[in-house]
Amino acid sequence: MSVLQIALVQMNSVMGALEQNRNRIFRSCSAAREAGADVVVFPELALCGYPPEDLLLTQAFLTETREALDWLAQKIQGLCVLVGFAHNENGKVYNAAAWLQDGRVAAVYRKIELPNYGVFDEKRYFSSGDELVCVTLKGARLALSICEDLWVAGGAFETKLQIQPADLVLNISASPFHAGKLATRREVLAGFSQRNRAAIAYCNLLGGQDELVFDGGNMFFGMDGTLLAESRRFEETVLLIGFDAVQGQAAGTIREFVLDREGAWLADASNPPVLEGIAEVYQALVLGTRDYVEKNGFARVVIGLSGGVDSALTAALAVAALGRDRVIGVTMPSEFTSEGTLDDARRVAEALSIKLHTIPIEPFMRVYGAQLSGLLGPGSEGVAFENLQARIRGNILMALSNRHGWLVLTTGNKSETATGYCTLYGDMAGGFAVIKDVPKTMVYEVCRYLNVQAGLELISQSVLDRPPSAELRPDQKDEDSLPPYAELDPILKAYVEEDRSPDDIIALGFSPETVMEVIRLVDRSEYKRRQAPPGIKITPKAFGRDRRLPLTNQYRPRSTHFRP
Repeated sequence: MSVLQIALVQMNSVMGALEQNRNRIFRSCSAAREAGADVVVFPELALCGYPPEDLLLTQAFLTETREALDWLAQKIQGLCVLVGFAHNENGKVYNAAAWLQDGRVAAVYRKIELPNYGVFDEKRYFSSGDELVCVTLKGARLALSICEDLWVAGGAFETKLQIQPADLVLNISASPFHAGKLATRREVLAGFSQRNRAAIAYCNLLGGQDELVFDGGNMFFGMDGTLLAESRRFEETVLLIGFDAVQGQAAGTIREFVLDREGAWLADASNPPVLEGIAEVYQALVLGTRDYVEKNGFARVVIGLSGGVDSALTAALAVAALGRDRVIGVTMPSEFTSEGTLDDARRVAEALSIKLHTIPIEPFMRVYGAQLSGLLGPGSEGVAFENLQARIRGNILMALSNRHGWLVLTTGNKSETATGYCTLYGDMAGGFAVIKDVPKTMVYEVCRYLNVQAGLELISQSVLDRPPSAELRPDQKDEDSLPPYAELDPILKAYVEEDRSPDDIIALGFSPETVMEVIRLVDRSEYKRRQAPPGIKITPKAFGRDRRLPLTNQYRPRSTHFRP
């Protein structure tokens, strides 16, 4: 029995780009053969992209996916390949893994455990497989598996594997990112390996797909659950590792390569950075922004640069993702915009070296005021005129988008989105919401991290120090309408992400009045969130894909500590 050389390809697929994905897979296989690999492993549904959603209900999509797979099988010679694809068989669709060998599709594994929680909706589309598929290569018995198969302790897949043990489990995955997810993956895979006395070669998808970011992080575990190798995350790489089936361990030199845009392998990658906490959140935001913009064909983005911290961070992330020449800032001062705020917008644009256009909105407001005065009637201008300012700004940005083909990046954070502290067709108007899932307190953390990494104040201290304000009326502050963010964000996390009851949240030390008011704001703002643009998921439960509530809904949580 000799050492088996396995290449785990951390690939960034493009949804529905079947020919492009197919060609990149083929080029990576050619590079793998030259590097001496015996087996090349690609992520879950790498051939078509993950998650395909209702594309899976289209017969033509399934047919063309199979044609791309057959083309690969015929073209690839001299090594074995495991690749994820959508498999249509006898009127059923499976999340499947194809084993390509000797110019043909030699075996197909159909995913047994189908996730149906959070962002996952696989039971809507896929039928569940019921057979364990193993192949033998160089004397090693390899079990084929897909993502969730290894996450269900004592489930159907694990039970079958215990009846028919394998030396090595090849697991192709599309495990989306949220902060702290890597530690959970390590724990789950190590536990599976220990329970089943099998080594694991884990290959995860990379890249942004709408709201989701896949961070890669390929791993190899020995049969005792020891993590023996791990690839860098948030970039396309290949982990090349030898496997000794007798020892159940890695053998020889472990190497990592960087993939180029065509799928070729570049020079060895070394010393992968350790990413955790705010560092991994930052990388996810950059990758998600880059892939959404580029995969949807936008040359440039435009941002309303107010001088506040949210728009400053959004602009900085866009520059990191796309480069300064592809980011345009527009500042739109009103009579309530302070000179300090306007100066900060200019400072941020200068620090990021992006173009900044200034379009005052006072002339627009005068026209609107004159035209609407008869209908709005006497009395205070109030919220209607506050929101009108935001909507004028949204109109300006969308006009520039229509004219030049620029994608509008909105700048609202999770705290605002949760409580409805945002304006429909105003600051919510745009194509992509970069920091939609980033709580306000985390916005400041990411800004400080970014400044430290840059070695200079990309986001000036005056922006970080100024009390948050929409500046839609004189001396307005966010805390006029909301609790302090240091208090608000933990309440939102408990209610939105952890599904805690009002009494549970109050027991954490928050006042009953504050908790019930925050819950009221969250519940009454669902209609706004349903109309918001997509944004990058970085927490365990994001609005939209994770948390979906009915718009027409009269249920309100109760508290034994509070009587209105």
